[in-house]
Amino acid sequence: MKKMGTSFIFLFVVCVVLSTSAFAKQPYSSFWFPEQLIQWNPASDPDAVFNRSTVPLQDRIVGEGVNPHATKGPKVMALSALNPGTSGVPSQGSGKFGANTFTYWQYVDKLVYWAGSAGEGIIVPPSADTIDAAHKNGVPIIGTVFFPPTVYGGKYEWVKQMLQQNSDGSFPAADKLIQVANYYGFDGWFINQETEGGTVADAQQMKAFLSYLESHKSSSMHIVWYDSMTKEGSISWQNALNDKNAMFLQDNGKQITGSMFLNFWWKELKSSAEKAKSLGRSPFDLYAGIDVEAKGYDTKVKWNLLFPDGEPAVTSLGIYRPDWAFNSAESMEDFFIRENKFWVGPNGNPGNTATDQAWKGIANNVVESSPINDLPFITNFNTGSGQKYYVQGKQVRDKGWNNRSLQDILPTWRWIADSKGTPLTPVLDWSDAYYGGSSLKVSGILSHDNATHLKLYKTDLKIEASTKLSVTFKTQNKPSLKVGLAFADRPDQFVFLDIKDKKSEGWTTETLNLTPYKGKRIVALSLYFDTKDTINDYAIQIGQLSIQNSNEPTKPLPAVRELKATQSDFRDGIYGNARLQWIQLDQQTKHYEIYRVLPDGSDVLVGATPNHVFYVPEMRRIDKEAATVLKVVPVNGRYEQGQASSVTIKWPAYPKPIAEFKADRTLVAPGESVTFTDLSTEVTEGWSWTFESGSPAVSTSKYPVVTFNQEGTYSVTLTATNSSGQDTIMKKALITVSKQAGEVKNLALGKTATADHACGAAEGAPYAVDGKVTDNSKWCALGNLPHWLQVDLGAEHQISAFVIKHAESGGEWSGFNTSDYIIQVSSDGTTWTDVANVQGNSAAETTDAIALIKARYVKLMITKPTQGADTAARIYEFEVKGL
Repeated sequence: MKKMGTSFIFLFVVCVVLSTSAFAKQPYSSFWFPEQLIQWNPASDPDAVFNRSTVPLQDRIVGEGVNPHATKGPKVMALSALNPGTSGVPSQGSGKFGANTFTYWQYVDKLVYWAGSAGEGIIVPPSADTIDAAHKNGVPIIGTVFFPPTVYGGKYEWVKQMLQQNSDGSFPAADKLIQVANYYGFDGWFINQETEGGTVADAQQMKAFLSYLESHKSSSMHIVWYDSMTKEGSISWQNALNDKNAMFLQDNGKQITGSMFLNFWWKELKSSAEKAKSLGRSPFDLYAGIDVEAKGYDTKVKWNLLFPDGEPAVTSLGIYRPDWAFNSAESMEDFFIRENKFWVGPNGNPGNTATDQAWKGIANNVVESSPINDLPFITNFNTGSGQKYYVQGKQVRDKGWNNRSLQDILPTWRWIADSKGTPLTPVLDWSDAYYGGSSLKVSGILSHDNATHLKLYKTDLKIEASTKLSVTFKTQNKPSLKVGLAFADRPDQFVFLDIKDKKSEGWTTETLNLTPYKGKRIVALSLYFDTKDTINDYAIQIGQLSIQNSNEPTKPLPAVRELKATQSDFRDGIYGNARLQWIQLDQQTKHYEIYRVLPDGSDVLVGATPNHVFYVPEMRRIDKEAATVLKVVPVNGRYEQGQASSVTIKWPAYPKPIAEFKADRTLVAPGESVTFTDLSTEVTEGWSWTFESGSPAVSTSKYPVVTFNQEGTYSVTLTATNSSGQDTIMKKALITVSKQAGEVKNLALGKTATADHACGAAEGAPYAVDGKVTDNSKWCALGNLPHWLQVDLGAEHQISAFVIKHAESGGEWSGFNTSDYIIQVSSDGTTWTDVANVQGNSAAETTDAIALIKARYVKLMITKPTQGADTAARIYEFEVKGL
């Protein structure tokens, strides 16, 4: 038994044989159309429990801001797509390092989880990890109800379904919205009705729906209305609060919604503010929208109309798509640089936003907030993502990951590094960590002339007699470090506490007694770096910063009870996954870590969650192991591991392989080569190829390259073997060798194309055969599956291959690439033959070479259009290769 932490005592073991009849599919975040919402019940939704937040909304402190221009009155609402799509969002993070781990919560008062599409679903609650992160930072997070414009697939019947009312006056959809928010644990809904076709009666019904929602929700829930639908029922963006839309905010003295997001094209805001006041509402209930989706901090904004010089702000600020910082970035490092400039300005200092550039950062106008108002306070500077994972300085995972549920409270000020010389450079760094995936790195040339005062956190923490402060750090130099504390009675002055200036290997923790300051309130935390001698390559990692009372009990958490695998699934005999659940421990538990025990006895972190359920992502069997042990370890608020429970998964019998392969082309000229790719199941240990008239004629390579010198049609055979058996596949007449091979061209280019649907006139079938992937030239289809695209080649041709350029080829998100499709051919357009059947594709471009066949008509049948549940097909080009 391996020790995993200082508080890890012993192990409870449960042995479970997982049945292949119960499938442990990846749980995804929810999304619905109105009829699906009304039918939703968490008891019958197997993914629902995975989508619950366990973190309550924290209180925040505002206080005085560090920026002289910033004011407390206006609020900030951000409409942010924190995940790349509506569908296919894993409920508890994933094994990818690159993710939109938003960290500038201190400048946001409400965050709208922006999502929804006509092809996936239009009612979207926030994913559980984003709720956890928002609540930890004291920010209410709000789901989206999005009725799309007709051109984007919107159907007015969805509006009608949403507004259905019972004879008793209740609205079933409104009741479900409240139920969803209460069950999942988030804070309200953003209602965006942009589908054309409404009437005056519909507008009145919408007002009644909103009023019902407002009066039946909990007091902590917030409803936001978007400036789109008017009192006439039409879609007409007012870019203001006026008589045409005011009834959706306030009507006859009654509050209809909590706030309104004004569309982006405002030319003045004072009339909207006056209208709000005349209704008895605060002008800060209005959020003047700015659209930064395309240009981010290069967006031109008339800031003086919202924040006039020398005058109070006119309204609050609404920011549409600040996720631009992530979407436009080339790397995670670039993302954090862009996000810093967006929120703090080009100076990279929230206290000094003075610049000639038009974009001064959001910190220029609004005061930062902080949730750090209670002990214990501990941060590991964990961004909620990493390239590795560490527990108390020990690496327990060597692969990328993201899970915003694990994000720490990050520095309030990024960055205020005061120095008389060139200050040291602080960054959030993923190269090393004490607990989680990142740490605070401070580096540069350090001397007494450029001693650097790094102000980090705004706080309100009362010091007790037993309060202690600890810093965990790692450096190759002397630490040359002090900790700074500012107190409420003198907030502009810092007291500096010395850290022992001695070298040490690995992570070192220094604990400081704060008893001399008993009764004082800490309002700011900082680090101070100074040295008598110049250090040219100074660098230090700050792994943990904590303030806690030492007299609080430190009894380790007990093992979880009733740990079990409720569902499981195996694939190809070597991949397995499972859904785990256990009884939740008390509130001392911060999260649970799940480990896989490797055959050598070492432990590898699979993931972590604050929930009491966890999906174990697909694991690969190691060396034909008969069973795999999984451990669940609770972790308390001090990041101390408790006792572990264990469950054992037994693998099925090791399978024999299933043989399969493909050729990169099937029509070649004499003397040309063909590359064959083995597609047999992964358990294959040996390959035996036979190539009719090929050179070589036989091969044991996994990816043989074969030359065919004589004209003719030839077969290929592959036998795949392992210790459990073998399997053989023969593809007759697969390779055609002909002198005409050089005449192969795209037979579909410019030909007549038809399809089941089109998303719009500019996205019809002909755009899939126009030879272009630029300028958004594509065929797009919405509606019921399967989607189909048919091409008339004009005459019969010899066909040898198909090339499909999916969504990513046109610059769209890779999650929109076609997953499953079938290609059929026909001579008469009536009788069809399947020639390709692809499942599980994720590539931006695919090539399917087939044995030469004569046909006039070709049909692409799309059975799963995307990587998730989006039912919209997106094909930028469909090429038919042949003679």
